[in-house]
Amino acid sequence: MNETYRCWAEIDRSALRHNAKVVRERTGSAELLAIVKANAYGHGMVGIAEMLANDAQLFGVANLEEASTLRKTLSHPIIILGPAIPEERSAIAKRGFIASVSTLEEAQAFDRAAGDQALAINFVVDTGMGRMGTPESDAPDVFKKVAALSNIQIHSISTHLPVSNEDADYTRDELSRFAKLVKQFRAEVPGDYKVHVLPSAGVLAFSDPSFDIVRAGIMLYGISPLPEFQKLLKPVMTWKTRIGLVRDLPKGSSVSYGRTFITPREMRVATLSAGYADGYPRHLSNRDTTVLVHGKRCSLLGRVTMDLMMIDVSEIVEVKPGDEVVLMGRQDDEEISAGELAERAGTIIWEIITRIGSRVRRVYV
Repeated sequence: MNETYRCWAEIDRSALRHNAKVVRERTGSAELLAIVKANAYGHGMVGIAEMLANDAQLFGVANLEEASTLRKTLSHPIIILGPAIPEERSAIAKRGFIASVSTLEEAQAFDRAAGDQALAINFVVDTGMGRMGTPESDAPDVFKKVAALSNIQIHSISTHLPVSNEDADYTRDELSRFAKLVKQFRAEVPGDYKVHVLPSAGVLAFSDPSFDIVRAGIMLYGISPLPEFQKLLKPVMTWKTRIGLVRDLPKGSSVSYGRTFITPREMRVATLSAGYADGYPRHLSNRDTTVLVHGKRCSLLGRVTMDLMMIDVSEIVEVKPGDEVVLMGRQDDEEISAGELAERAGTIIWEIITRIGSRVRRVYV
């Protein structure tokens, strides 16, 4: 680091490569579709994609804007995993992105938008997610009609697993049903299209079979959606800020908005250069949340504010402005995981990392 930052996220290249290797070890010859949507789960989409360029065969994003940004850097195939709005279809066709299609009407609209050039699509089947995709009972008939469109080229067939990290029995049944559908598709519409279904939890716990492509997302960033597999992965991000101010407050002093914390004794209080505008959840206020200073846990005091928050550093020797503070990650022998923050905030890990704001500089180390 050649610059001093107020709030930043250090992204560990070696940890990312390690996690990509774990995906490969668990899925064999299946192609890696690296999910870099939502700014690569908060890790920096372009930087992460560049580091995975030799490991991934394809990249997955949420929408046209993300795809267009990524195309400036990489020539890999890019799948837009979300449904396109009508105004985006011609641009998707022109720029050669792979569109995800759920209905015959969508496919017909893309067929018209493609003009005389072939447009690759990912045909989505709904086997239980209810978010997008053709209902599985209708899928064989719709798939045949979509595949018959003159300007449509089937790149892949996919579905999504809604409870792969919660309900193993349902997931196994869903995978079995989907495999039967794929077999029917291939019998009725021969072709070289590929199949993908497994997200990170699927790669870790349900990777037999892996199908042709796996969609690795959160596990690439070193976070397992299934705690029993966490030991296989290395967290990629360490989220840091700096102490901006250190003060001694007398007993009875109020801290932050709402006066929800009153000092029970004389306390040394540090003001940190980060707040909820940086993505640190306000819901962590007054929930026994800690950060790391000099390798020790220090309690968050009162409410998180937009740009600043306060911690108790009474037990830290020689603490001073400018000192590094770890909001998430490891410092010496202590660690604050994304899972710990999510549990205390009453949310999920995915929200913790994807909400980290744009003014938090991503620094690749």
